[in-house]
Amino acid sequence: MTVMNPAIAILGSTGSIGRATLDVLQALGPPFRVHGLSAHSRLSDLVQQARQFDPPIVVAADREMARQQAWDQLPKGTRLLRGPEGLVELASDPAVGTVVAAIVGRAGLESTLAALESGKRLALANKEALVVAGPLVADRLRSREQLLPVDSEHSAIHQCLLGDARSVARIILTASGGPFRTRTLAEMEAATVADALAHPTWQMGRKITIDSATMMNKALEVIEARWLFDLPPEQIEVVIHPQSIIHSMVEFVDGAVLAQLSPPDMRLPIQYALTSPGRMEGPAKRLDWKQAYDLRLEPVDRERFPALDLGYEVARVGGTAGAVLNAANEAAVDLYLAGKMRLTEIARACRAVLSTHQFDPNPTLTTLLACDGWARQEVNRWSAQCSKS
Repeated sequence: MTVMNPAIAILGSTGSIGRATLDVLQALGPPFRVHGLSAHSRLSDLVQQARQFDPPIVVAADREMARQQAWDQLPKGTRLLRGPEGLVELASDPAVGTVVAAIVGRAGLESTLAALESGKRLALANKEALVVAGPLVADRLRSREQLLPVDSEHSAIHQCLLGDARSVARIILTASGGPFRTRTLAEMEAATVADALAHPTWQMGRKITIDSATMMNKALEVIEARWLFDLPPEQIEVVIHPQSIIHSMVEFVDGAVLAQLSPPDMRLPIQYALTSPGRMEGPAKRLDWKQAYDLRLEPVDRERFPALDLGYEVARVGGTAGAVLNAANEAAVDLYLAGKMRLTEIARACRAVLSTHQFDPNPTLTTLLACDGWARQEVNRWSAQCSKS
């Protein structure tokens, strides 16, 4: 398979997606090579990755933490960049062919936009970029082939659409249901952080695992799908699939449904984003066709998972709503992990903040960033008021 430019930059290389990407690159071998790595807080891990992969550039995104880290163990030929500006510089580096955007949350927005503006192929794992700034991302796309989703659900849809993207009736995102799929609302009200972090099928970071427990991750994926595939929310469905083998489906106008199936292993969608439209052997797990599989599909209980309705609302109105919902959720999840909010209050806080924000249908990046900061403050104010009442 011919690779146009095999130099890869991984933004967020010490997180679960970043580490999985390095596994894939190690398995694929030449001509793929690591050109740059970045981390926010796990800087000692970043140094170890640099020693293993010998990239020309590493980025310490947090300047204060960078000052506390010893860098004498970096390879001699590796250049150190610091701060958010370093992320943008790496994402824009002319030597880079593909940028893997795996920074969690809003922090990855500027570097994602920089990669697109520089004409890089973007393997997007940072769903918040599309949630917060979908129109801005769409404006910077030079072609649809420039953007490859890394989320397993959106990667599945992308693969199913290759044959016929014009005759789509709807796309169906699958959700595992998380640890509370069979729990009552009362049990969810009393859920501990340990309960919420006990995901039944995926090993992920703390924030995305909590999002799975509330199904806010599916709300964000509905918004992401709206921008990735240019479909109205009415053509996007979500169903529960506890086994996490069907990663998503496409229903066409004649009633035919195509699905992408594989064991839950993020290395497969990552590799597909790196090698598409071709395919190569890789390290991802495979289905064992000698065993039986339960491929159960269930509707979502919107009463227990009200976050999903927020995603549809934001996908319909666009504008500043995505930035507000994303920031409010990030702030609420932080409060929950700190023991200052109940799990079921996350969606309530997001609803309260979203309903009171000053909506702008055509925001600039400056406006979106201002909304982000305002929403975080409002969630903390909402939580403080609730604790007093």
